[in-house]
Amino acid sequence: MINYFYFENNELTISSDSDFLKSGIIWVDLINPSDEEKEQVEKVFGLELFTKQEREEIESSSKYVETAEEIGINLNFIILQEGEYVSEPISFILREKLLITQREKTYRTFEETYKKLKISKPEDGDDIFLSLLETRIDFDADLIESITEKISKISKELIKDEELDKDLLLAITSLQETTITIRENIVEKQRIISALMKSKIFPKEDYEKMRIMFKDVSSLLDHSSFNFERLEFLQNTFLGLLDMEQNRVIKIFTVVTVIFMPPTLIASMYGMNFHFMPELSQKWGYPFAVLLMILSSVITLLFFKKKKWL
Repeated sequence: MINYFYFENNELTISSDSDFLKSGIIWVDLINPSDEEKEQVEKVFGLELFTKQEREEIESSSKYVETAEEIGINLNFIILQEGEYVSEPISFILREKLLITQREKTYRTFEETYKKLKISKPEDGDDIFLSLLETRIDFDADLIESITEKISKISKELIKDEELDKDLLLAITSLQETTITIRENIVEKQRIISALMKSKIFPKEDYEKMRIMFKDVSSLLDHSSFNFERLEFLQNTFLGLLDMEQNRVIKIFTVVTVIFMPPTLIASMYGMNFHFMPELSQKWGYPFAVLLMILSSVITLLFFKKKKWL
């Protein structure tokens, strides 16, 4: 599917009709295009679209490519899919005030930008690209804010819960992975904006807008770093509480073992097969041995309490 954005009677119009091409086209939006649609766009506009391998390339050198005529950009948009945050590649080509985007799915960023264009009335594809980037940065801010709320919720649960649950640790680890993914994605945008500010063909009049976006992205990086530090703190707190719980259990077992050691020693002594053991032939021998074992346990217990080991 292809959406064409063009000016008609000074109004920005959208059409998916591929049987015509307007001279005032400023944005060509390809959504999961077929091979025929790709060939048509490449032939009509005299350019070469990114291949799937190029769009998914992770090297920084493939994220931003500038020639004398055009700028090629590959970005990743983070989306929530089946309860997990995943990165989806989006391609942008800027050439002679024309913007060409290529994506596999519909995204809220594009839907919101569609709505904004009716109000903002962009002059060319460069303005639309900056509008898309600005909208995406706003969504990234909302995403980081939602992560912050989840971190606060986990922090309250960690303080409130008496029993430590491994699901809590798994939730912390999952948020750490998500925060890392978000941070990498934001760093990617920071590099793109920085490259555009140094570009020889991107309009210099948009420098101030890019400078503001660069500051916004930097603040998002600081916020994501703060979230990661909080998650590390929560993880260390969880592990510290877990160690304390384990130490308490081991301490209980140690105390119980020590308390029963004297009675065990006494019982072992009277279990020896010696002929000369006067207590064995006396009527008070058995009660004496039992009483001695009880006293040895009580004395040991009182000693532990005095030392405040219990």
